[in-house]
Amino acid sequence: MSDADERNSSGRKPLSLGGRSSGTVQQSFARGRQKAVVVEKKRKRAGAAPGKESAKEAAPVSDKDKARAALAAKAKQLGLSEEELKRRQAAILRAKSEAEAREAKKREEEEERRKREEDDRKALEERRKREEEERQRKEDEARRAAEEAELERLQAEKPAAREKPKGKPKVDDVVDPTAPPPDPDAKPNRKADKARDKKDDEPRNLLEEMGGRVKSKKAAEEKPAASRAKEPKRRQGKLTIQNLVEDDEDRQRSLASMKRAREREKMRRQRQSGGREKVSREVIVPEVISVQDLAQRMAERAADVVKFLMQQGQMVRATDTLDADDAELIVEEFGHTVKRVSDSDVETGFIADDDPEETKTPRSPVVTIMGHVDHGKTSLLDALRQTDVAAGEAGGITQHIGAYQVELKSGDKITFLDTPGHAAFSSMRSRGAQATDIVVLVVAADDGVMPQTIEAISHAKAAEVPMIVAVNKIDKPGADPNKVLQELLQHEVFVEDMGGDVQSVAVSALKKQGLDDLTDAITLQAELLELKANPDRSAEGVVIESQIDKGRGPVATALVKRGTLKRGDIVVAGAQWGKVRALVNERGQQLKEAGPSMPAEILGLDGAPDPGEVFAVVESEARARELVEYRERKNRDKAAAARSGGASLEQMMAKLKSNEVAELPILVKADVQGSAEAIVGALEKAGNEEVAARVIHSAPGGVSESDVLLAQASNAPIFAFNVRANKQARDLAEREGVEIRYYSVIYDLIDDVKSTLQGMLAPEKRESFIGYAEILEVFSITKVGKVAGCRVTEGVVKRGCGVRLLRDDTVIHEGELSTLKRFKDEVPEVRAGTECGMAFVNYQDIQVGDQIECFEVEEVERKL
Repeated sequence: MSDADERNSSGRKPLSLGGRSSGTVQQSFARGRQKAVVVEKKRKRAGAAPGKESAKEAAPVSDKDKARAALAAKAKQLGLSEEELKRRQAAILRAKSEAEAREAKKREEEEERRKREEDDRKALEERRKREEEERQRKEDEARRAAEEAELERLQAEKPAAREKPKGKPKVDDVVDPTAPPPDPDAKPNRKADKARDKKDDEPRNLLEEMGGRVKSKKAAEEKPAASRAKEPKRRQGKLTIQNLVEDDEDRQRSLASMKRAREREKMRRQRQSGGREKVSREVIVPEVISVQDLAQRMAERAADVVKFLMQQGQMVRATDTLDADDAELIVEEFGHTVKRVSDSDVETGFIADDDPEETKTPRSPVVTIMGHVDHGKTSLLDALRQTDVAAGEAGGITQHIGAYQVELKSGDKITFLDTPGHAAFSSMRSRGAQATDIVVLVVAADDGVMPQTIEAISHAKAAEVPMIVAVNKIDKPGADPNKVLQELLQHEVFVEDMGGDVQSVAVSALKKQGLDDLTDAITLQAELLELKANPDRSAEGVVIESQIDKGRGPVATALVKRGTLKRGDIVVAGAQWGKVRALVNERGQQLKEAGPSMPAEILGLDGAPDPGEVFAVVESEARARELVEYRERKNRDKAAAARSGGASLEQMMAKLKSNEVAELPILVKADVQGSAEAIVGALEKAGNEEVAARVIHSAPGGVSESDVLLAQASNAPIFAFNVRANKQARDLAEREGVEIRYYSVIYDLIDDVKSTLQGMLAPEKRESFIGYAEILEVFSITKVGKVAGCRVTEGVVKRGCGVRLLRDDTVIHEGELSTLKRFKDEVPEVRAGTECGMAFVNYQDIQVGDQIECFEVEEVERKL
């Protein structure tokens, strides 16, 4: 049978020998477009002509040919070439094999991990079992020793068998097996039985307390006679120690039986407690703790803790938090001991206790130069350092604390802190006094005692540090040092020349006169103070100043009080911490370490700490992070409490009243943190009850794009003090219309803010009386109302001016003139002695004889 016949038998049409066949195909394009395409296909002859059989049988097809044909058919069906289909099938097989390999590897790792965990569990169980056996062995030995000692004591209480004769025993002590049973009808001797029972109960009670089990006489008596007859009577006629002790009434168990009873009791208790004995632990309980954490610290299941709380009426989950009191009750209920801790405990040990005297060595004194502005503090320090620092200060005034160390000709070293004298830098002077050993009070001989001089005296007294008065500018004509010393007496500063204990030195920083006397006075005062510190310990000190340097990052100027600060130490200062990358002195030289009384710049902190913060070296980064996180959380809580305010009615009213104050939002950027703090303090004092300056942000460092965006959102200008804005920030400020003002002297900044605040003040209104008039007649005019015919008796009356209507010297109306006429014409003003007509705005109640008082309101600009 031919191929054609096979196809005919399957119901298909036979292949024709015709030329071509055509059809249409739908083509799809992007965005849903379609197109019908006519396709013509030339078919090849697939077999012999219908009705004819091939003379030769078709050759058998091999499996390889069949696979190739199937592959070709599938490739044709998918619209791919055979090579492409083979590559795809190979990739699929390869991906399957890789997935199977990964699964096998994963199963192997899981099996290995499970086996390792099983080994660890078995080892842990073995260790626990050994520990339990060892503990059990020790308990058994102790219990055995106690029982043996107790038995010896009992035996010693009956010495020599109560001194009974060694011959025949008494009839009462020996039981005759042939004797008849006692008469049940006989009257019992109750008194004798009670005495005997009480005597017999003493050793039995003692043995029961030890854990043994005693067969009581009552139980034996309750046995039926038949059972007693079957009991062995082998030892009934023998005299033993036990019979002597117990009077042969009861029979106790042996020591081995007692031990077995104790073992059974112990196993029963273990089963009740979950298979192991309860271990009491010391549980540390903070102020707030979650249920899950508390259960872990007690080594209990969280479900047990939740169940206990539910029994107490509290529906909680494992993730809920508990306060310290509830946690303490739970811990005690579970049989553990409590150790209460607080969040502030992380500060414990940050500043160590004072060092022993034998470990201390002499150190250099720390001297702070204080005084009024422009009295020559920095110039005096320049003369001591032989440098010119004042020339580098804008305006010739010091605007941040400088720390310097001067080495004298004798080899002694003195550390100087130069503080600003301007009123805005009060907090800086306070920090300088707290970090110092000696205060040098500089007073100009031609100027005398000034406000900042008095403030410096107060800071020195509050810090309880000795003072040395340096009367400067004695070279100026008209200088009178004695007058200065007399003025100091008013402020309780008694110099040695006046019979006090405060040293005074006359100096001239310009002419370099009296400098040696000043250094001698400082050295003498330091010797009296006996300044010592331990250099062989971790460093502690105080931050004098901090800033954000463009190339170096956060830089903190610190003064080491004790110990030695080294590179690589982990330092915590306020809410900032970091590893010391570099130490730089005031001359820009790199230091390997900084000892006591040595100032240095610290590089490596993660931010600029607040000036005045105490810094210390900690042992690890984890400890540093713990301290910083606690302090940041504390600062956030304090800020949130300050923003939220109170909830009482008085506080709410005060808050509503404060909202009526016109505020000037300002963003401050300064070169150092101390200057920013001083500017903020001065601006807060610049306003009054109507206007105020509100600093929305202050920080050291240059003006950045984020600062401009914040100022734009707050509608605030940016005041840049000794810093500049980068190009991106300047371009952004121009686009957003944000004003950036640059200052180098704090006077100018404060004056500009004050002038702006004055412009925000509402002008003051002042009244000036210009004239009086008397009503002679009242006229009623249609569409106008009442008009007063008046005569001006004094001054002048102007149209539109303010008027008050007086009747019997009482003000009954205050308003404005609506019209002022002379005859029939409107006139701007009418002078004294002239008659005129007046009408009032929205007021008609006028009578003959009323007085009219005319006045003008002037607006006067107010000042702070």
